[in-house]
Order: sequence, then structure tokens, then C-alpha cells
Amino acid sequence: MSLFNRLLKKRGIEGESTGIDPQNVPNHIAIIMDGNGRWAKKRKLPKILGHREGSNVLKKIVKYCDKIGVKYLTVYAFSTENWKRPEKEVDELMDLLLEKLKNAEKELGGDQAQIKVIGNIKGLSTEIQKEIKRVEESTGKNSGICLNIALNYGGRDEIVNAVKDLITDVEKGIIKKAEITEEYFSKKLYTWYLPDPDLLIRTSGEKRHSNYLLWQMAYTEFWYTEVLWPDINESYIDEAIIEYQKRNRRYGGV
Repeated sequence: MSLFNRLLKKRGIEGESTGIDPQNVPNHIAIIMDGNGRWAKKRKLPKILGHREGSNVLKKIVKYCDKIGVKYLTVYAFSTENWKRPEKEVDELMDLLLEKLKNAEKELGGDQAQIKVIGNIKGLSTEIQKEIKRVEESTGKNSGICLNIALNYGGRDEIVNAVKDLITDVEKGIIKKAEITEEYFSKKLYTWYLPDPDLLIRTSGEKRHSNYLLWQMAYTEFWYTEVLWPDINESYIDEAIIEYQKRNRRYGGV
């Protein structure tokens, strides 16, 4: 048994039984947690209970990804387009978000997770903004997985904001237009501190990335499942990673 699998076994995971190659675990996984509302509807429950169950599943998946060696996990929690939903649903989502943030160290990432938020934070309530700042500061020195929560996030909005910052830099003489590179542009994005995602997981059967990490997913591998997010468990993460490990990532080469 390899050192990696002995470590997993010590942590309560039978590494060899997962079928995962421990030498090729994705460094960064992005997830679109889709299907909470449909999960609740199938059970004739209020939609907010689907979102609540989805948040409980997230906690399990964060812990599992940390255990198997994933360094970064970025989840799509609330998009810039989600404001179009009924006011009651948005209000309930914001209340749930605030509740989870107040207990984020236990409810979202576990004791050692570093928690960050990406998106247009200024578009959220003052109370939520304060909790985001508190959580990021309180978990900033943790050594575990980095959980990035996309809130009021839109890929196009992110790119437009980055372009505005670039224009300001050029006008101030910080950089010349001819000197702008992809790397420099990436530093203007909400995800400036993250490597690009290796794997995108989307649940509930939808096969689009819904304005999510448009710049960052240029060479990300996509994996879809019909399973609704509240029904996801660790075995589906294994399945996605195993499929990822079968792919030949050429990045435009041969």
C-alpha cells in the first residue's frame, strides 16, 4: 500500500478502493451545485429546504476533497443572474447564506479549511459583507483546502471589471497597453490568487457553464451528472475524478 493510501486509510478513507490515482488528483475542482430546487419539488418541500440540504452536502464534499488531496474547491453559490428569481426565494437564500457564514468554520469548510469569497461583494448586504470579511480573516491562516464561494458572481461581470482595472492602470502609467499579457489580466480577476480549475463538476443534468469562470476554464475538463446536488455524495466525486484521470490534457498540443 502506498504512503498516500496509508494516509487516506488513517483518515478513514480506503484510498485503494476508490480507483483514484493518488498521483493525479485535480489540484483545483470547480462545482456548479445545481438541482436544489428540483430536489425539494420532487419531495413536495419548500425550495429553501432544498438549498439547505445542498449546503449540508457541500460541507461533506469539502471535507472529502480535503482528505483526498484537492487543494482548491470553488463552488457556484449565487450568480449575478440569480437576482431574477422570486423575491421570497432570494431573501430566503440570503438568510441561509448569512446563517452559514456566521458558522462557516464548522458549517462550510471544517476546522482547517481556508474560506474565501469571490464575486461582486459590494452588491451584497452590509451584514453579509461583514461576515465575509470576518470568515476570510479567521480562516486565513488555516492549512487545509481553500474553499472559494462564488457569491453575486458572473463571469462576464468579472471580465468587465478586470478590463476597467486595466484601463485605469494604463491611464495611470502603471503599465503600457502593449505590455498587457494574459498573466497580467488574470491578476485583475476575482480569482487572482487561484490556479485555473482542472475539473468542473455540474450536477442535475444541465450541460452548460452558466457564466461561471469563463476566463479560467479555457482548458478545464468538464464532467456532468444527472444527479441533483442534494443527492451527491463522495462516490460521485470519485467517479468524476476517475473520468478526469482518463483524459489526455494536451492544452492545444499533440
